[in-house]
This record gives sequence, C-alpha cells and structure tokens, in this order.
Amino acid sequence: MTHTSHNSPAAAGSSRRSFLRQVGVTGGAGAMFATMGALGLAPTARAAQREPAFHAPSRSDFTLKGKGAAKVVIVGGGIAGLAAAYELGKAGYDCTVLEARSRTGGRNFTVRGGDSTTDIHGNQQTARFTEGQYMNAGPARIPQWMVTLDYCRELGVPIEVFTNVNAQAYIFNEKAGMKAPVRYRTAKADVYGYVAELLAKATDKGALDRRITADDQERLLEFLKDFGDIGDTLTYGGSPRRGYRIDPAAAGTPGEELGSVPSASEVFASGVGRYFSFEFEYDQAMLMFQPVGGMDRIPAALTRAVGERRIRTGAAVSDITDTAHGVTVTYTQAGHTRTIEADYCIAALPPNILAKTSHNLGPAVQTALEACKPSSAGKIGLEYRSRWWETDHRIYGGITETDMDLSHIWYPSYGHNGARGTVIGYYNYGADADAYAALTPREREARAVAQGVKIHGEKYRTELASSFSHHWRQTPHLEAAWHSLAGGPDAPVFAPLNRAAGRVYFAGDHLSYADAWQHGAFTSARKAVTALHARVLA
Repeated sequence: MTHTSHNSPAAAGSSRRSFLRQVGVTGGAGAMFATMGALGLAPTARAAQREPAFHAPSRSDFTLKGKGAAKVVIVGGGIAGLAAAYELGKAGYDCTVLEARSRTGGRNFTVRGGDSTTDIHGNQQTARFTEGQYMNAGPARIPQWMVTLDYCRELGVPIEVFTNVNAQAYIFNEKAGMKAPVRYRTAKADVYGYVAELLAKATDKGALDRRITADDQERLLEFLKDFGDIGDTLTYGGSPRRGYRIDPAAAGTPGEELGSVPSASEVFASGVGRYFSFEFEYDQAMLMFQPVGGMDRIPAALTRAVGERRIRTGAAVSDITDTAHGVTVTYTQAGHTRTIEADYCIAALPPNILAKTSHNLGPAVQTALEACKPSSAGKIGLEYRSRWWETDHRIYGGITETDMDLSHIWYPSYGHNGARGTVIGYYNYGADADAYAALTPREREARAVAQGVKIHGEKYRTELASSFSHHWRQTPHLEAAWHSLAGGPDAPVFAPLNRAAGRVYFAGDHLSYADAWQHGAFTSARKAVTALHARVLA
C-alpha cells in the first residue's frame, strides 16, 4: 500500500470523490451533478454513443450470395414480433406472425371509446371515452435517444412532445405527514435552497479545507449562491422560484410571492426531494415524445408495413417443435387446431407465457424462461367533462407525484385547451398494482378518485365522465407488465435465450437493457433478425 500525501493530486482526487458522494447523499443526483459542473468535473458535451449499427436485410444480400429467402414463423405480434417481420420482409422473407390476442401490439395498447377487455378474473370493461380521448395503457413516452423514434420516422408516424416533468404539477406525500400538496417548483426551490445553504456554510467555515482546494471552494460557493438562490448571505429564506400567490401582471401588480417558507427540517422530513433525481435519469429526461393520436399508432403502422395477410390474430400457440430441417408450430384459431411449418422461428412471446407453452427446446431454455420474473403494473384513465387542471391549476401536462398507492397522476400532453380531457388517475406497480387489480373496475375508480380529491378537490369527482382501468398481470396471453432478470439479460442463466435453440430464435424487451421500453423490443428483434439472416446467407 502506497502512502499518499494530502496535498498530492491523487489525494485531491480521492477527496473530491468522497466529497461528491456526500453531496449526492444529501441533495440527490441533481445536486451532485450540478456540483460536479461547478468544479469543472462534469463530462463535456459530446455526441451520444448510439447502439451498434444495424443493417437491415435486403433482397440484394441474396443476389450477391446466390441464396434465397427462408420461411419464418414469428410467435407473438407485439413490438418485437412485428419489428422482426418488418425487417425480414425487406429482404423478401416469407413471414407469418401468430398473435393470440385479437389485435397486434402486445403491451402497446391504446384504449379508445368502444374498446372492450376481459381480464383473467372475468372483469369485463368497455371504454366510454368520447371521440379524440384515449389512454395509453402500456408504453406512453419515448426518450429522444431511443430507436423507437427512428421507426416512427421510417413508418411515417407523427410525434409530439410528452411532458414528463412539469414545475406546475404537485407533490403530495401524505404518509410523510404533508397536509396539503405542494407545487413541484416550490418543493424543488426549497430542497435546493436548503442543500445549497448547508453546503455553502460548511464550505465557508472551512469544513472542506482538507477535501477540495481553496480555488475549488470559491467556485463551489459561487455556484451554490445561484443553485439555491441564497445570494451573498448564504442563507435560504425563500425565493421567487417557489412561485407566486398572485402572479406578476400589469403595472401596479408586481405579484405576491408565496409566503410561509417551511424549515429545512420540515422540507427534508416531507420527502419531496426523492422525486428530483427522476428527471436526471437517462431514460426519463426531457424532451420525451409520444405518437400523435396514441401509442398504438406504432404497431398499427408496423402491421400495415408487414401486411395484414401475414398476421393471424386469435392464434394461440400451444407447441413449438424444432426439427432437423425446420420448425413446426401448433396453434388454435377459432376453435380449430392448426400447424404451420417454417425454416425458422422467432419466439417473441412474453417469457412467462412461453414458459407455459409446450416445446422441445431443452431444459436450459425452460430454466431461463422461468427465471424471467413477471412484474405488475396498472393504470386507470379518468375522462373529465372539462380540463379543470388547466383552467383551475394551470397544469398543462406532466406528472403529480405521491406516496399514496395511486403513485402518480398523469395529465394529458395532448388536446390542450380543449373541452374534455383524460387523466391517468393512477400508474402503480408491484403490490400497489396487485391491490387495485383485486378490485372491480368500479371499486378501482372509487379508490383512485378518493385519493385524487385530496390533491385536487371535489372537481376530481364531480367532473368525472367515465373511467377505464387496465392491469397487465391480469391480461390474458401477457400476464406481465415487464420482466425482472436477475443479473441482467447477459447473466449466464439467460444465455440460452440469447442464441438460437436449434432453428428457434428469441426476441423481446426482456432480452435487452431497456426492458419495459419499446426500444428494448426493437433492438432485441434486430439482434435476432441479424443472426437469422447471417445464418441463411451462410
């Protein structure tokens, strides 16, 4: 072990790292990253590293090789299955997609008026949303770095901004003792203000002398004055960033700032700071997007591109048999048992469903499938007769965060200033989602509305026109919102799913590092298509 002087470059680097870790613990990821910027340690802007280049199969590949395209059966008509059929179709592969449900898209499901579902408990619902209103029951937002947007461009699916973070939305942590909701902007100003004050005073009193240099301390202090709006006094006492009780307007109306700044202890005890690191997550940072008119515009465009004649809906697969010369798939459609034979198969079913499907792909494949643990999530769409959250609360899109079991309230990012609107009244996961799923649709609505009233008042109840709730663990042929893979998709137990089992390939968002995102399904499908195409050409 080498002794290092406190004044050496190595010691300074170690001290900086230790100091930044403590900032992160106190103020969260945002405070730590901003502090890194003040010290000149944050990474410089550079072009984002994209995923490995994908070269779609083309007919010319076969011309050059003197080969011919193969016949492929694709089991599962979700995003991964449709993407595989779409990409293989570019080269002339004879693809057939088997989808157990009556529609394509898998977990990409946009609910509109007239849509009906029956869950595995027998709960039947028919959406009564009015024209132009919808809820995205599955994926609802797309980060701008994901290949999903590339497919939107390629397929001609128009997009618009999805508001993932809104300073006007609320935070309400009832379990933490909050008596009333607070604006996101207000909570953020208070947390950042007090974190800045505490760190600035520690710096000013020499507490960091052995951790960072005097020059770094001076840079840090200048940054903190602005970061927390604490000025030269290094004391937080509120700020216009918290918002106004009366907004600034014409001459004679300078505006009236919010008063009653809570103490640092009250702010930290409320737990509001736990939400701010969300917007720094790589897959959650603004800007985010959504297709105009609903997320299912994507599978609809894929379905058209693949060709509906190649897609068999209502076709529940019961057996996949790999042979020396091909693959035989048995399925039931309209009460009749049928088989289809192909040269290759891409299994794009959810792994929990594939695990219950008869196959001869070996025990290692079965073990891997069973190791993909399904997760729960649910949403409820609440259509209102007026857009009171815009007129009364000045909230145009975004998300209110809570510690209640509804978890989140989402405001629509479309139809602004319209006559009606649809709010996502809960988007919850795990045990909270399971608790709601055990209720009837009417009970789910009552529970969600009762909690929403605590934030928004009685209009949350009186303006309600209709609702529709959806829970993925209770959805036939899917029975999962996403999957948890211990150790990630490259863990040894999942190796059998990352290569062909005979002539059967596997695809799905679970076989990616973007599980629960369409990006994961697209990139996994591309990986399977690339491997299959290379094999055919060889």
